Order: sequence, then structure tokens, then C-alpha cells
Amino acid sequence: MTGSRSIVQRYSASATGRWTMLIIGMLTTASTALLLNGAAFLIPALRDQRGMSLTEAGIVVAMPTAGIVLTLFAWGAVVDRIGERRSLITGSALTAVAAFCAAATESTVALAVFLLLGGMAAASVNSATGRVVVGWFPPHRRGLAMGIRQMSLPLGVALSALLIPGIARDHGVSSAMLLPAVASTVGAIACVIGVFDPPRPSRTASSSAELLANPYRGRRDLWRIHAASVALVVPQYVVWTFSLVWLVDQREWSPAAAGILITVAQVLGAFGRIGVGAVSDRVGSRLGPMRWVAAAVVTVMIVLAIADAAGWSVSVVVLVVASVATVSPNGLAFTAVAERAGPFWSGRALGAQNTSQFIAASAVPPLFGALITHTSYPVAFAVSAIVAAAAVPTIPREHRSRLHQ
Repeated sequence: MTGSRSIVQRYSASATGRWTMLIIGMLTTASTALLLNGAAFLIPALRDQRGMSLTEAGIVVAMPTAGIVLTLFAWGAVVDRIGERRSLITGSALTAVAAFCAAATESTVALAVFLLLGGMAAASVNSATGRVVVGWFPPHRRGLAMGIRQMSLPLGVALSALLIPGIARDHGVSSAMLLPAVASTVGAIACVIGVFDPPRPSRTASSSAELLANPYRGRRDLWRIHAASVALVVPQYVVWTFSLVWLVDQREWSPAAAGILITVAQVLGAFGRIGVGAVSDRVGSRLGPMRWVAAAVVTVMIVLAIADAAGWSVSVVVLVVASVATVSPNGLAFTAVAERAGPFWSGRALGAQNTSQFIAASAVPPLFGALITHTSYPVAFAVSAIVAAAAVPTIPREHRSRLHQ
């Protein structure tokens, strides 16, 4: 037993161990993204096979994000208490169970319920994998490492866009749910094998008193990061949720071709997250680059609204740029929150970060679906740009080269 513990300690402390845990965390998060975000690509099948309106289908595919909102903070508290490894294993396994149940039902109501339960379980990976990165990587490498971890979401969306529409069209919605079910099972097994809790100070040590203090009391920086992230998630989910339908309905693309384009855009977005993370390490600031990216998001969504309203073919290219820009700020905000909250509060702080984002995200499909139905896509793109504009002055300012330990 002592020999096994020594091997684990050497593995965890090594560069190979850190990067292996990062990759496992990224792939585990990507597997849950197949459920959380891949549900949006069921919309064409729900409309064609089950006769649902865009608003009704939007409500169904919003269930995973509604589920994650219910449990993100609770999972963050669990991670703070029992550690990252057990939280990842349990959450991934429960996500797999919910997805298999969704695959086994033909009822739309039951599908919505299992999507909700799957989202509730998948919430575990958000706080846990973020803490793995912050716990095992030094401050001057965290931006890059978190950018790689944050690749998981666009990669999960990319894989969803590539596979789910075709599977749902040819074999039905239930068959499409097997993809996240199998992926989450593999993720749980990988966490059992290769993920271990990072070290953190003892709760009883006198040096831990400041770290144990509630970081939300007497400070506004975390609240402002949360608020800015909420504003920025709106255009992100507008693009994610409605890109496929927009390409098919407005640009007369086939679902397969539209899925390929979205896949390419999401892969580019994944590398964009790495890029801005590396920049934050170099300039010594998470929030400065986040402000730059926020301004870019506002600009590109306005351009997309204008290009679509004018009927320009270049609007497809602008959509790809928007796909990259809108996903880029997440890793910066995530890292900043974890660093500022400290080792005893980062789970709950990351839970609060994601809860606030997913509350907004879960409202996007039905609200913007109704907005598009009663107005147009350009109006929806413009409204999302207005919401994102509120983030620019909200993001706190910090001194360059001040990375929080």
C-alpha cells in the first residue's frame, strides 16, 4: 500500500502527471459537453420527427443547462469538501446513466427529464476540473493550462455538430443520445485511472486563516467577473444554439454541411481559448485580455447582424469568426475566479461562476427562439451584442504582472 501511494505521489508531482490529468479533465468535460451542448443539435430532428415548434424544441434542449444550474454550486461545495477525484468519477458516471436512460426512451417528456438529470450530474466536472488545473499548475502556466482545459467545451460542441444531427436524422433522437452516454462512461473510467487530488493547505494551519475567509465579503471583484461572464455567455449560446438552424433555414445549407462548418468553427474556437490563455500568462493578467475579447465579441455580433440583414454571403464567414470570439473569454474568467477565491473556496466560487452563466444560457434557446420567430435572426444577433456590451466596463481592472497565487 505504501509503495502504491509513493507511485501515485511521484506521478502526480511530475510534469507528465500534471499534463495527463489536464488531458483527462479536458476529455471528461468534453464528454459531458456532448450532453449539455449537443442537445441543441437535436432541434431539426425534434421539429421534423416530433412536430415541435422552434420554441418548444428550444425548451427541450435547454433542459441540460437548466439541470446544471440546479446543482453547480452544490457540486462546488462537494468538491471543496471531498476533493476533485471522487467528484469527477461520481458525476461522470451519473451523467452516463442519465444519457443511457434518455437513449432508452421514445417519450419527449421523459427525454426532457433525463436531459435535466444529466445536466444536474454533469455539473460536477466544471468545478472539479478547474480546480485540478489551478491545483497542479503554477501561476505562470495556468492561463495556458486552463485554455487547454477550456478546449473541451468547443471540442464537445464540434463533435456534437459533426455527429448528432446525422444520427438523429437517420436513426432518431434516442439513438443520438448514445453518443454522450458512451463518452461519459469512458470519462469516468479515465478519472478512476489517472486523476488525483492536488495538494492544498491544512484547514487547521494558522497560515490558512486568510484562505478560509469568504472571498465575497468586502470585495467586488468576483461579483463583477460573474456579471461580465453572464453578459458574454448570451452571444455564445445564441451562436451555438441557432447556427445549425440558421445555416439550414436562411442559407439553405444541408444539415450535414452545416454540421461540418460548425465543427470547424468550434475547433478554431478551442485553439482560440488556448491562445488567449497563453497571452494572459505572458502579460500577467487574466482580466485585461478578457476585456479585449469582450470588445471583439460585441463588434463581431454587430457585424453578423448587419451582414445577415443585408443578405451578404460573407455572413457565413462572420458566423465562424463569431463562433471563435464568443467562446474565448471563458477560460480567462474561470482562471481568474479560481485564483482569487483560493483553495478552500474555489469550488463554490467556480460553482457560482458557472451557475450564473448557465442561468443565462438556459434562457437563451427559448427566449431567442421566440425572438427569432417573431422578428428575425439579425435582430437576435444585435440584441446579443447589446447584452455583451455591458461586460466591457464591468470586468475589473488589475495591474499587469499580478497573477494571484
